[in-house]
Amino acid sequence: MESLYDVAIIGGGPSGSTAATFLARLGRKVIVFEREKFPRFRIGESLLPQSMDAFERLGVVEKLESKFLPKYGAEITTSCGTGRVKNLFRNGLGAKHDRAYQVTRSDFDKMMLDHAAENGATVMEETSVESLGFGPEEVELVVKNGGETKKIRARYLLDCSGRGSMVGNYFKLRRSYENLKKFSVFAHYENVDRDEGVEGTFIRLIRGRDRWFWMIPLTATKMSIGIVMDIVDFKALKQTPEAALDQAIREQPQIWSRMGEATRVTEVHSASDYSYRNISLYGDRWLLAGDAAGFIDPIFSTGVFLGIRSGEDAAHALDQALKNPRSRSSLFKKYERDLQRVMNLYLRFVNNWYKPQFAEVITHPVNNLKLAATGNAVLAGNLSNSFAVWWRMEVFYLVVFLQRYLPLCPRVSLNPKDCTVLSSRPSKAKAVARV
Repeated sequence: MESLYDVAIIGGGPSGSTAATFLARLGRKVIVFEREKFPRFRIGESLLPQSMDAFERLGVVEKLESKFLPKYGAEITTSCGTGRVKNLFRNGLGAKHDRAYQVTRSDFDKMMLDHAAENGATVMEETSVESLGFGPEEVELVVKNGGETKKIRARYLLDCSGRGSMVGNYFKLRRSYENLKKFSVFAHYENVDRDEGVEGTFIRLIRGRDRWFWMIPLTATKMSIGIVMDIVDFKALKQTPEAALDQAIREQPQIWSRMGEATRVTEVHSASDYSYRNISLYGDRWLLAGDAAGFIDPIFSTGVFLGIRSGEDAAHALDQALKNPRSRSSLFKKYERDLQRVMNLYLRFVNNWYKPQFAEVITHPVNNLKLAATGNAVLAGNLSNSFAVWWRMEVFYLVVFLQRYLPLCPRVSLNPKDCTVLSSRPSKAKAVARV
């Protein structure tokens, strides 16, 4: 029987590694179980400026600067090319940071997990959690590494197991968003044309009628390209993910015009029906963080942002509960309340994103009342309790609502066939090459 740990963490992704680093720095005995061997492929490659404060507290800013591409803003455009907005993060309302980073997740996640180990956390990769047992004073985990099985005891358990949400499934807490049953397919490409200078670092979001695309520059030459659509629409195509992605890129002039010299350099990956929330994020001996708590949508790059934020908040709640067990209930309730508030804010933003009127409004920004700067701030992850941000976002949502009935902003078709950006498409592109 192993000695008693203060906190056991399931999952070594961004939320798990963040929590492990903070707990270890606070002097806690913490162990992380990661079933895979890092590095491994993951999507969610665009970080938000609002995470930079946490990265500074973690002590990883120099590592980020040495390994990854700075990201200075975001571009949103319509597939018809008649609506477009480019945002520099430094112009966001209340901006504290002018940049974030575009990261290859396999490298980023390994850097973060290695950093946790360097700060004193015990990290066990290629180790699966086989079963859980919850007692009044501790949690017991049965873990398996290779052919060896052992029992681990901890005062608290932090579930950062991602969309598998081991504790959420254990207690049957998972609830899906019925209106967000989506399918995504994505891959990495070399030599995609991009804008010059700072704008070449922007994430590009392209909004179509029934789908949207991302283009994320990862290095000086490599780019992540993906598409999100309703599951029913993907099934209706009756295509493999590879064929669906290739066809979608060819049919989208905003992307196809940049693919003349592009070559796909990874397998095509896909994910489906990934939007959900667990109805409770804590118990007497456990907390949920990151994707294990819930995942809304890949739009606006909220996955890693919420993982980092919830990992840090969970670490401090657990540390305080270990110091003063009588305060555990109030600490855990506050942790859940704060995380639910942030997820609710993004859920509202996401639900509006899928309305055609949202694309019309956000791609034709106005400076009245600093609405453009406020939208920029939200895209950068500024979800503080600031009244200045809150009331302006309420005005923004009102404009989106009215846009359905009154053309306050120019109407757009969102149909790529109406695109005037290209006079003709390349007849051939290396983007169809298979790895």
